[in-house]
Amino acid sequence: MRFFMSDIRAALAALVLYALAGSAVAASGPAPGAGLEVLLVSQRGGPNRAQDDAVATRLRQRGYRVRLEDQTLAPDRAAGAGLVIISSSVSSKDVAPGWRQLPVPLLTWENDLLDDLAMAGKRHDVDFGSVAKERYLWLVNAPHAMSAGLPAGVANVHLKQAGMSWGKPGLGATLIATLYGQPEKAAIFGYETGATMDYETLAPARRVMFFLDNDTFGNLSPTGLRLFDAAVDWAAGR
Repeated sequence: MRFFMSDIRAALAALVLYALAGSAVAASGPAPGAGLEVLLVSQRGGPNRAQDDAVATRLRQRGYRVRLEDQTLAPDRAAGAGLVIISSSVSSKDVAPGWRQLPVPLLTWENDLLDDLAMAGKRHDVDFGSVAKERYLWLVNAPHAMSAGLPAGVANVHLKQAGMSWGKPGLGATLIATLYGQPEKAAIFGYETGATMDYETLAPARRVMFFLDNDTFGNLSPTGLRLFDAAVDWAAGR
């Protein structure tokens, strides 16, 4: 009988743990992506393919369905996607025109496309560009979802110094972060649907610029990854 009672107690304990685990899963809710299709446009035969594949893996881990396409893809092929991401591994001269008008949310870290997308002006190193070695951002909009719950001020976003892209957005943009010590260079910003971008263009859907460079995704710190996830989720409406 003593052995039998111990078995019962063990079984009851297992049931309690199982119930608690189930409650924890339920409380955490579905993955942020929840099956939304993301179209990741990159230079599939380029030298930074491994970085783009790592981005795709991160997105899939968070519940997004990822479709990898080459930079030559026509924008009308993205009509059914929930979010378009254009990597900086693309060669901007080989990217098809028409992404500016696409009524699908779009996120990019290719600063050379910002003028084509009407997210910034046309002057290189004035309206958009990149820096070779940087590690910190200055968060200026802590209440916004793209700030990932981080406080305003200095954010260490790289494990070690590396390149960052930046842009100078139009007046309708929501500014999230700038390069540290360079407030004129926006590292993370977005446009809400209908907001005025550059050239008096209205955003046909959400638009987001993020500070990554060709080969820096793997160099993001935990804080940098939080900001990346938050930028993707906001762009996708999640």
